[in-house]
Amino acid sequence: MLEELLIHKPDDPIQYMINHLKQNNDDAPRICVLGPPASGKTTVAMWLCKHFDAIRISQETLLFKEILTLTKEAKACKERKQKIPNALWANLIQERLSNVDCIKQGWILEGFPENQEQAWMLQSSGIIPRHVVVLYAPDTVLIERNSGKRLDPFTEEVYHTTFNWPSDLLVQQRLVEPEDLSEQEISKKLLEYHRNFPGVFQIYQKILKSINADQPSVDVLSQVLTYVQTRHRSAAPFTPRILFCGPPGSGKSLQAALIAQKYGVVNICCGQLLKEAVADKTKLGELVKPYIDSGYPVPDNLVMKILAERLNALDCVTNGWVLYGFPRDVEQGEQLQKSHIIPNRVFFFNLPYESIMERLSQRRIDPVTGERYHTTFRPAPTPEIQVRLRQHPRDKEENIEKQLETYYRNVKELEDFYEGAFYVNADQDPHVVFECIESCIIKPLPCKKLKSL
Repeated sequence: MLEELLIHKPDDPIQYMINHLKQNNDDAPRICVLGPPASGKTTVAMWLCKHFDAIRISQETLLFKEILTLTKEAKACKERKQKIPNALWANLIQERLSNVDCIKQGWILEGFPENQEQAWMLQSSGIIPRHVVVLYAPDTVLIERNSGKRLDPFTEEVYHTTFNWPSDLLVQQRLVEPEDLSEQEISKKLLEYHRNFPGVFQIYQKILKSINADQPSVDVLSQVLTYVQTRHRSAAPFTPRILFCGPPGSGKSLQAALIAQKYGVVNICCGQLLKEAVADKTKLGELVKPYIDSGYPVPDNLVMKILAERLNALDCVTNGWVLYGFPRDVEQGEQLQKSHIIPNRVFFFNLPYESIMERLSQRRIDPVTGERYHTTFRPAPTPEIQVRLRQHPRDKEENIEKQLETYYRNVKELEDFYEGAFYVNADQDPHVVFECIESCIIKPLPCKKLKSL
């Protein structure tokens, strides 16, 4: 704490120390509110946003209230009455959630993900909710509700002609009927929801709570609040402290997301952590910003301060963590150890040089939709898209070679430092890799025999 006082130099040191002792760096809500049409998702999401002072993200806000890189493309699909691709929705959500307000205040994602593919895409991008609330009610009730649904275009509050009619005459006069209100449309949407929901449930079942929406709204909101204020305990047999090391393109971020999702541990990417510190405009973030802006490596002492602060937060201590992106060499590993940050599972991802090059150098992105392609594994579906694909500068072979040279120069000493590490063949299907990692997490470490006296 004395070190923090010296770094931040607060005007009121006593109050700063009190706040520091109370502080939990990961209290910002990350909540998905799901459910069939007319189940009350908007009402619940708006109420949670007011309660937590969080940011609400929905189809309407992404299309009509945000100025994002891909908004124009998504609106064009909507105007042509075409289904907006899952990848486009995922990219829109990822861009919005990376903004400073969502990082600092947290977010409520209303109506997303709609299907399993969207859920996988969000998860692969590191967007993993802490709580998923699913509202449910009989279809007959939902169809009846939908017929009386009215919307306030000024506040976006949802009302009902029977169950929730506003007392204010001015509000009554400006209410409008939402689009797609016919019984045929609502039945079609309900059928699609019931078809897609099992896939979503499979992914989020560990953090999902189903709540009956066919009861007074006060009771629904009370049950939702009770659930989202709970902390999930890890499903692992011990408190995991997992470290992933490996070359670029070996799948560390995807495996970290999968492990965090299944076992409730905190997913920490060192690079993302530094960006969040800059976005939060903390004292340390201000010191880090010039290095990130110029593309130079951030000094180890600054990285360690930010990393140690995060790994010592309550959620990491309670639930455990999975870390990747640090350490990159044995000196950084020693610094972690001196800070008493000692992983109890270390994994080195092994991948042949040719496979790394094939994975990274053939990646392409569509600048119009933001969708990612691969010239071998996922080629563009049409010649029109193929022509406009672009390669990110970091995926050029000469840049990949520089990163690999640095990695291989340091990895041998790092492997010797973590002598009890597990080695994973990352050149196979991601689900096979996950099963391999999971088996090593679940089974106990071999006990070292004590030397006889």
